[in-house]
Amino acid sequence: MIELLGVEKEYPMGKQTVHALCGVDLTVEDGELLAIMGPSGSGKSTLMNIIGCLDQPTRGSYRLDGVDVSQMSDDQLARVRNERVGFVFQTYNLLPRTRALKQVELPLSYARTGDAAGYSRRERRVRAEEVLRAVGLADRIDHRPDELSGGQQQRVAIARALARQPTIILADEPTGNLDTASGEEILDIFCGLHKRGITLILVTHDPEVAERARRVVYLRDGLVVSDEGKSPIWTCETPEKAAADR
Repeated sequence: MIELLGVEKEYPMGKQTVHALCGVDLTVEDGELLAIMGPSGSGKSTLMNIIGCLDQPTRGSYRLDGVDVSQMSDDQLARVRNERVGFVFQTYNLLPRTRALKQVELPLSYARTGDAAGYSRRERRVRAEEVLRAVGLADRIDHRPDELSGGQQQRVAIARALARQPTIILADEPTGNLDTASGEEILDIFCGLHKRGITLILVTHDPEVAERARRVVYLRDGLVVSDEGKSPIWTCETPEKAAADR
């Protein structure tokens, strides 16, 4: 699904040039659960932005389902972001005075099918209720962010990411602002999405988050320094939870 070859990214900083990525080669299979790890400044977020079509490489190629992303127009890139990719961030990025239901309806408001509006008002509401129910927030649809816990706010963010039924979810430190119990609940949701066939890429500093992934890629100084797959008996559940289930 995702293929990066020799991807470099440079940013001008005054008279200097920052080399955020220095020739990254990476492939991600359809339906894979991948964790990207590395210290601050290693290029993790830059890589995620390129994969999510929020940014483009300075050099190298990025192909999504065999299509060269560098050849896409701004409108085509926007359509990929809206229809193919769901984003989940550490800080939730929710609108402060907006109910959970409206937060999730928002990406549906920009949807288009051909030349016509993609979803009616009723269809937006039904879809938003459906995904909020799927993340366990059926009884919180009328709550604003300041009326929700951190874990509940992240669930709203995940529901918003799922609204357009994306094939790829990109999550940048999705448990970074959560306590241990809330973080485990969010990871369980991600595992459920993986089992449904969604491609998941988690950017994280946390080894316990990375432990849930099928494969872990380590970045340092803008380069992939390690790419580790796990055994065929891998499960995205924690060892303790898998043992309890047995």
